Amino acid sequence: MNNLELKKRDLDVLWHPCTQMKDHEALPLIPIKKAHGVYLEDFEGNRYIDAIGSWWVNLFGHTNGYINKKIKEQLDSLEHVILAGFTHEQVVRLSERLVKLAPNGLKKCFYADNGSSAVEVALKMSFHAHKNDAKNRTIFVSLTNSYHGETIGALSVGDVKLYKETYEPLLITTVQTHVPKDMSIESAREAAMEFEELCKIRSDEICAIILEPLVQGAGSMHMYHYEFLSLVRDICSRYDIHMIADEVMVGFGRTGELFACSSANITPDFLVLSKGLTGGYLPLSVVLTTDEIYAKFYCDYNEHKAFLHSHSYTGNALACAAANATLDLFEMGNIIEKNRETALYMGEKLEKFKILKNVLSIRQTGMICAVELDGYKQEERVGLKIYNYALKNGVLLRPLGNVVYFMPPYIITHQEIDKMMETAYEAIAVLC
Repeated sequence: MNNLELKKRDLDVLWHPCTQMKDHEALPLIPIKKAHGVYLEDFEGNRYIDAIGSWWVNLFGHTNGYINKKIKEQLDSLEHVILAGFTHEQVVRLSERLVKLAPNGLKKCFYADNGSSAVEVALKMSFHAHKNDAKNRTIFVSLTNSYHGETIGALSVGDVKLYKETYEPLLITTVQTHVPKDMSIESAREAAMEFEELCKIRSDEICAIILEPLVQGAGSMHMYHYEFLSLVRDICSRYDIHMIADEVMVGFGRTGELFACSSANITPDFLVLSKGLTGGYLPLSVVLTTDEIYAKFYCDYNEHKAFLHSHSYTGNALACAAANATLDLFEMGNIIEKNRETALYMGEKLEKFKILKNVLSIRQTGMICAVELDGYKQEERVGLKIYNYALKNGVLLRPLGNVVYFMPPYIITHQEIDKMMETAYEAIAVLC
């Protein structure tokens, strides 16, 4: 097998996600033969630093020996079993650990198999909880510039036109309130005041607000101050509105805390997790919620009060084994503190980008760094040019429009950060 052969076979049968397939008439498709640590390797031996954690999922590197071992052990005893009326040790152990680690008060775990599906669970569960209290609340509030997935409900509460505009006629009614415009505490307070004004007028209609804590991923890595989370939590409590924290991207140590909500010391009504949950190995997601929400569904059989939502692979044993192995790695090493140290080094390297005349701004939250470029129109596809330059120089970058970002596995070394950052710097400098 070689790169050329696999490319041809792929393009005969595959339709890739978030891709204009006609681009691949000229854009190189990279067949990966194997991966280890932060490196991906193709069939010709070319290696690429995975600077985006394979779409933000990989925490401890590819083919991690410990996670591999734990999945193989599980494979010999149980691969999967229906979670309705049955259970297994991996899912119970994982749930116990998540409840212990999550913000105080989140006591129940409901599983799905990807981030969008988990968002759907949280939306439905929130609406249904209000309905079981005889409250007909049909409006969800989300932040401008937000992204929560691409299934119909998840897409409805997002606000990135690129994904949403085409499907507008299919979507449920939602309302947006402004995200803080920058990372200042003043912007956080201003945005919270706007949300409260909305609640004063429409609280009897509003079911929940859903937000990405601290960093809006697909919204060009926009970042804001944690004070906004504290203020929104207080507003939701006073107006009996649920708070849904979508930590699909930022959960599990990306921001400098295990969960981004912890930076504000708040507990949402629903915490949505996926991506890093399994260390980047297998599809799994979970919604954590409170005993109070759970109690609204707990009764003698009543088909209207029961939460009738399911996925065939809910709580898959292999995925749960990967998730438990991932949590083991957090326990075995002082990962959060190490991440903070790595983030400081990344921040130092990020400063250099300020001297480039085509850089509008740089920003960072934990191990998430972003460089926003200035003066380029969408049709120029500057991100694609940077992507191609980086690939030719051994780095996988996948800019969001005019925003180049870095979200590598936690095990990345200083030398590998140097290579990643220098390649991005050169790619941007070439455009000047």
